[in-house]
Amino acid sequence: MRIVQFLQNDSRYVGLELGQDGDIVNLSSADSSMPSDTRSFLEAGPELWETAKSLSNRSDCIVKRENVKILAPITSCDKVLCIGMNYKDHCEEQNAPVPVQPVIFNKFPSCIISPYDTMTYPTETKCLDWEVEMTIVVGREAKNVKVEDAMQYVFGYTVANDISARDWQLTPGLNGGQWLIGKAMDEFCPLGPAIVTTDELGDPHNLGLRCRLNGIIKQDSNTNQLVHKTQQIISYVSRFMTLKPGDLILTGTPPGVGCFRKPPEYMKAGDVVEVEVDGIGKVVTKIA
Repeated sequence: MRIVQFLQNDSRYVGLELGQDGDIVNLSSADSSMPSDTRSFLEAGPELWETAKSLSNRSDCIVKRENVKILAPITSCDKVLCIGMNYKDHCEEQNAPVPVQPVIFNKFPSCIISPYDTMTYPTETKCLDWEVEMTIVVGREAKNVKVEDAMQYVFGYTVANDISARDWQLTPGLNGGQWLIGKAMDEFCPLGPAIVTTDELGDPHNLGLRCRLNGIIKQDSNTNQLVHKTQQIISYVSRFMTLKPGDLILTGTPPGVGCFRKPPEYMKAGDVVEVEVDGIGKVVTKIA
């Protein structure tokens, strides 16, 4: 399945996307018992998911994509976690050692914006950077999960741009080196456009992913470069905190970010940044 949230006539719905960037089956129109938000949909569990899957042939409930606003596929999650330094080629880019254990930091649900939204350049930074990331969407509550069981807790995957203020995150000295501020300002997590379930996506650890700035490719790699893959991430994180349905885990970014370019390169007002993962979709954000 490809799950989307969308706005139609000022009401929010959950839908089935009929192929990447395709039209949408309104699940509430097909079955009035369907929740109108993705977190509730995920919390309802596998029986409801199977019912939703069976509604893909309801041609009488299809809405045209151009007639709705595509929202972030989930907005009310409990946690937005991020894995740092998780691509081998990104570690090489920095001449940094490959982490033995996952490096974890966080954003907040308030960072999430829709996949085609315009974001306002924050006045508090001059070093606005991009990061394409495949993102895990948790489907079931998970605590102390074994690696071999971890995929049972994954509903699917989506795409995020882990937008970062590098002056706050990385610059030493007065107020610098604050990862939380550098990563969690408002609108710093454009997300979407769909959540693709594991059975439809296939191997999540062999997908091309890339970032374009004003049409020019800045990042171009493959998830086969991930240091810690989905199973290891779910198992490790669930040792320390309980994962809830709808929680997001951004799995890290490949090389090509602006701060490690020579000279460094950052986004500015008027830029358009696109991040995409093959088989999932593309997030397009204009910087205003």
